[in-house]
Amino acid sequence: MTRTPIPLSETSNLPRWRRPESLLFLMAFAMPVAFATWNALLNNFVIEAAGFTGVEIGWLHTVREIPGFLAIGVIALIMVIREQVLGVVALLLLGVATALTAYFPSLGGILTITMLSSIGFHYFETVNQSLQLQWLSKDRAPIVIGRLMAAGSAASLVAYGVLVLTWKSFDLSYALVYMVSGGFTAVVAVFALVAYPQFEAPNPQSKKLVLKRRYGLYYALQFMAGARRQIFVVFAAFMMVEKFGFQVHEITALFLINYVANMVIAPYMGKVVFIKGERFVLMLEYTGLVLVFLAYGGIYWLGWGVLVAGTLYVIDHMLFGLAFALKTYFQKIADPEDIAPTAAVAFTINHIAAVFLPALLGYLWVASPGGVFALAAMMAMASLGLAALIPRHPVKGNEWRLLPLVRETAVVRNPAE
Repeated sequence: MTRTPIPLSETSNLPRWRRPESLLFLMAFAMPVAFATWNALLNNFVIEAAGFTGVEIGWLHTVREIPGFLAIGVIALIMVIREQVLGVVALLLLGVATALTAYFPSLGGILTITMLSSIGFHYFETVNQSLQLQWLSKDRAPIVIGRLMAAGSAASLVAYGVLVLTWKSFDLSYALVYMVSGGFTAVVAVFALVAYPQFEAPNPQSKKLVLKRRYGLYYALQFMAGARRQIFVVFAAFMMVEKFGFQVHEITALFLINYVANMVIAPYMGKVVFIKGERFVLMLEYTGLVLVFLAYGGIYWLGWGVLVAGTLYVIDHMLFGLAFALKTYFQKIADPEDIAPTAAVAFTINHIAAVFLPALLGYLWVASPGGVFALAAMMAMASLGLAALIPRHPVKGNEWRLLPLVRETAVVRNPAE
């Protein structure tokens, strides 16, 4: 098997399973098996193994997000290693670190192994986003990315389904489940490294820091997305365990419902982005998130029960699934050679708030959990205002509009773009 890079224009001669799109689907399936299992067990594991409270869980997620903040290091790494190789190696690190998680049941051990798995996760996600936008045409990207999300949801569905059916029945241990799920992801990463040729995108990527004023709206949306996401990732599931006493199989069943919904809906959302545009989809997401976060607060302020909390969690997860529209917005306005370095910059911007927000909000959580969700609602409202600035047809030279309420002049797109 040759390791000479193959131009994308020549990959149609390869067997279907060895083409770039197939590799994207393979990685989209492999990553969530490790990450989703880690996420499903995390809150119960840290509470049972190390007695975590909201303070420790906040610090854990702050540590977990540091590699995301340092994702800008991808720019330096791609000077000496191909993006495709870097992505697969990062996937391998995620798998191995997940497999070893249960062997470090202390605050220091959990923080250390979390840091390693997080390096794998965030560097993989940075490169994966870049490869998607380089390997997929602008016309196909919304639809294919929607399908990639569905593939990831299917992987999570399998992982969660197995957990729900076997955790209590077979009295599984954290060590066994982490080892199997992480090991699977690691094996798939090794396969992807040796079985696929190297693919050459038509536009060589810039290997220097890229910051452009015309990408300013994209940067702002990424910053707000990172801040909002932390509250959902850190505290929504923690609430289900701490307030309502969810066991592993119960929180996993909730995740299971989430991914069934995403697996069904994500491909259709890709079509909605293609037809209605990124502005419509992102404004829909942020409007929904304002209402959901306010309702989360109502759980503490008004005493709403577990059924309301579970329903909100599912809706919350579905709304966050619409965020891929931000990727296709950037693809439409970007210079082709900027995709890889800007993916790294965007991940760093996305994680600026993530480095300090979970730890600070951990202290607020102890005093007022509802206040945490009220803050998230305000963040979602700010994101809604930013999304209104996206043009109906974003292209280079038409990246954002100053007056969102003024009817814009239609922009005729070049079909070749």
